[in-house]
Amino acid sequence: MSSSAPTDAPPAPAAQAEEPPPQDDWSNGLAALRAELDRIDDDLHGLLMRRARVVEQVAKSGKPSAYRPGREASILRRLLRQHSGALPPQTLVRIWREMLAGTTAMQAPFVIAVGEPGGSSLAQVAREHFGALTPLRAFSRPAQALGEVRRGSAAVAVLPLPSDTDTWWTALLQQDTPRLCIAGRLPFWAPRAEGAPAAQAVVVAAGAPDPSGGDRSFIGLELDPASSRAKLTGALTTAGLPPKSMILLREPGSLVARALVEVGGFVADDDPRLDRLHGALHRPMVLGAYAIPEDGAAT
Repeated sequence: MSSSAPTDAPPAPAAQAEEPPPQDDWSNGLAALRAELDRIDDDLHGLLMRRARVVEQVAKSGKPSAYRPGREASILRRLLRQHSGALPPQTLVRIWREMLAGTTAMQAPFVIAVGEPGGSSLAQVAREHFGALTPLRAFSRPAQALGEVRRGSAAVAVLPLPSDTDTWWTALLQQDTPRLCIAGRLPFWAPRAEGAPAAQAVVVAAGAPDPSGGDRSFIGLELDPASSRAKLTGALTTAGLPPKSMILLREPGSLVARALVEVGGFVADDDPRLDRLHGALHRPMVLGAYAIPEDGAAT
């Protein structure tokens, strides 16, 4: 009698691709991994509470301002230099931006005033930088947002990039109290993912900004209306302040031309190069500075 299988036997199952062997007994390993994640989450929360207690002591130290954009940028840059592995660096930036927003609000009330004619893109950029739950007031004109900061009703104003059409920056040339300065540029994480707000903005705050170690500064000048862009560029370069960009504003009938010049580095009010800058009607004014946004390049 033949030992072969009967002809009416069910067909043999199709060959299956060999599956990789389970790692650490997958079902038990998954439970162990989740338990480890729970322990890490508890540790992270404990560190967050510890950090908050330190922030409370900082708030009691009597320092003049809770908003330190230069220091915030230097913290993020330090962490990005240390970062490695599969976690996207922009996720690191988002986590810390929310944490910094929360701890800033612990020290003093923090409200954002957004001045944007006909849109909401700047509000989205402000939310990305200053946190999803930070109070935000939207205005149709930059001057309204600046007024909120000047009155102390808002900590910062988020405004369109200065230009020869968005001339709100001329208000910073006035010797008002409190003094308003450009203190940041948004977004800080420059690479834009699909769907992320693409608008560019600056942040204006009361008081001078703090350096981050990688900055650009704005200088404001009042000039003779006959002044040319080429002449001003030459004077800036001779003084040691070669311009990165320049806005030269001549208004019809005005006896004064106004210029906003962006230069490399952090320029303080007592920078001696300002005294070497000739051709202005008055000593040039530092109108602020910002930490150069991160471009996402590997370090």
